[in-house]
Amino acid sequence: MAEIIQPQMGLNFEQVWAALMENRQQLKEAQQEADRRMKETDRLIRELRDDGKETDRQLEETDRLFRESKAETDRLFQESRAQTDRTIATMSRELNQAIGKLGNRFGELIEHLVSPNVLEKFTARGYTFSRTNTRVKYKDPNTGRTLAEVDVLLENGDCMLAVEIKADPSIEDVNDHINRMETLRVYADAHHDKREYLGAIAGGIIGDDVKNYALKKGLYVLEQSGDTVHISATPESWKPQRW
Repeated sequence: MAEIIQPQMGLNFEQVWAALMENRQQLKEAQQEADRRMKETDRLIRELRDDGKETDRQLEETDRLFRESKAETDRLFQESRAQTDRTIATMSRELNQAIGKLGNRFGELIEHLVSPNVLEKFTARGYTFSRTNTRVKYKDPNTGRTLAEVDVLLENGDCMLAVEIKADPSIEDVNDHINRMETLRVYADAHHDKREYLGAIAGGIIGDDVKNYALKKGLYVLEQSGDTVHISATPESWKPQRW
């Protein structure tokens, strides 16, 4: 704001008037500058407001495009994932079937390798089995339902030896065979067959944990060796489980 000059003693009329006119001019210029600045500020505010509206519209449009793009991306992702899941499920089924077939073929191969040698190996152990059968099924005479199936069954007048053959037997396979032996005992008793049952498990590959477990349960263990099999060594104190 312009400085206001107060009249002083000793000034004449002309001097006082001149001072008033100068002060008035300064006030006018100051007001004009204030008006100019006010108008400029108002203009800037309007421009900012207009820019803000435009920016809001741009933001809204950008947000809309982003949401549409995200929705489309999500849809494509879900479709891709669903297709991938279907593909994996199909491949898994086919792979499982192929592995199952391969396992069956390998199991059959091991069975063909084991079966011819079993009688010879147990004869060397002092057994005198007179007959060998493969794929023997025990069926319920009333319903015809298969109660148990034995891969190789050796027998004589006093004893029966049931051999379960697996490509790579597990502890679960050992437990299954023990349950099978129990079933055979029940079947034999129901048919007045008093012969003892012995059990053995044979495999192309047998881990030490499985072998030790089977021996602990009283089962003979037959291991593939080249084109023949051998009965795993047992301690002198070891005795087979008899059912």
